Amino acid sequence: MNVRRRLIPAAAAASLGLGALTACSSDSAATGNTEKFDVVASFYPMAFLAEQIGGDHANVTSLTEPGQEPHDLEISTQQRAQMEEADAALFLKGLQPAVDKAVTQTGIETKIDAASLTHLEDHGGAGHSHEGEEGHSEEEEHGRDPHVWLDPVKYAEIAQGVGKAFEKADPDHAADYKKNTEALVKKLNGLNSDFENGLKDSKSKVFFTNHAAFGYLAERYGLTQEAISGVDPESEPSAARVKELQQEAKADGVTTVFYETLVSDRTAKTLARDANLKTDVLDPLEGITDKSRGDDYFQVMEANLKALQTALGAK
Repeated sequence: MNVRRRLIPAAAAASLGLGALTACSSDSAATGNTEKFDVVASFYPMAFLAEQIGGDHANVTSLTEPGQEPHDLEISTQQRAQMEEADAALFLKGLQPAVDKAVTQTGIETKIDAASLTHLEDHGGAGHSHEGEEGHSEEEEHGRDPHVWLDPVKYAEIAQGVGKAFEKADPDHAADYKKNTEALVKKLNGLNSDFENGLKDSKSKVFFTNHAAFGYLAERYGLTQEAISGVDPESEPSAARVKELQQEAKADGVTTVFYETLVSDRTAKTLARDANLKTDVLDPLEGITDKSRGDDYFQVMEANLKALQTALGAK
């Protein structure tokens, strides 16, 4: 398939926030240069893959703005129009219902569902982070856990599938996509080794978190994730739940309650105060903001590893 040539009007480009991800995509969007392989990505972990694999040949746009909670995304008319013009869409089915629907309804030739490139599991209510929220079905709330990018091994599997899809969709640059994919997978394998080595000797294996996003990470490295709120991550836990978590903290040597950057830290701080525990950030990497501990996926994951090592008493 030859990449289609097109122009995006400057006003549309501005309203869509094109190029929020890198200088490369910013330049191409600003000049209306669509000689590249245009990829619309659903949110940060998909956009990061597309940029790393696409390299200089891809113009990547994220549908989710930096700092925006991805589960809450609604697709604008301008975004729908842009999706129609894209060469490829990269998304993770089950995480953002509005994106799933929009991708189905558009005529994009290459639709890459990251969820189909690895095995998704049910981690008990981690189907999405805002369970019970209006507009979300029971199946979405209690279905398969979509947070696969937090496991470097599964993320590498997805990267390999995305690379093959890019090669097929834009064969003129297949060799570069293959090379970029191999480099990314090598880095992800290194990150996996860092986590394995960094967490294998720890005093505790249990961590408390606001958001049940870390099921894959916990499973990969022999840890247990305990999410504070079973319903809404911003609601305060009941007195009975606080007492239960206090007892568990004592039994399992838990020192820290983790919260994240894109939702309120009120719940975590309430529990920490009542249970006499510390608080720290464990970033589910749904978006990079000025509050993030790093500028990209790898930097934030390394910061997550350090936070877990400290909290779990790793040697």
